[in-house]
Amino acid sequence: MEPSSPRELNSEHNPAQPAPTPRQLHSIKAQLDLVLLALEALTGLGSDAMLAAAENLGVSDLLSDRVNLWRLRQASPLRKGQGRKKLDVDEARALVLVSCHLAIAHRDPIRQAVARLEKALAQGQPPHRTAQLGDYLDTFSNAYQDRMEGDQSATTDEITTLGLKLLVDLLFYSGSGGSRKLWVALLERAGE
Repeated sequence: MEPSSPRELNSEHNPAQPAPTPRQLHSIKAQLDLVLLALEALTGLGSDAMLAAAENLGVSDLLSDRVNLWRLRQASPLRKGQGRKKLDVDEARALVLVSCHLAIAHRDPIRQAVARLEKALAQGQPPHRTAQLGDYLDTFSNAYQDRMEGDQSATTDEITTLGLKLLVDLLFYSGSGGSRKLWVALLERAGE
């Protein structure tokens, strides 16, 4: 059963998932923004879909409007002009729920893209030459370069690798227990 609110991901309800430290929250902000960026790039969804998901999940008090959502995403340390809004634990958990809700809603395109990726790799073909993957990687790369600060030094290959990793991650987040998997992954990556 998926948690329906950020508080259901709270460590009181699940001792195996402790609350993040301030250092971890810094990295969690970046990871959550990248997950949403990958979803946007693959599905074309925007802030309206994210806000509608927040409403459906009952977390619209934390994600109330486009400006609030933008400020939360701008909290990512990777973003141009970042630092405008601190991200608290409940807001991070709300973004986890929204991300996974949207991944579930777009499970079919995610599965198709991952299947095409597996096929391309098995055939030794570059993923960007597959229609859906090429479009996704172009959109992801353009959005990443446009929105992220200081990563003008990131190579096309590094951005492509990141985009493909996030695509595979989305497959896991679109499945059973996706929000818990994402939360655990965020904590693990933040602790590295």
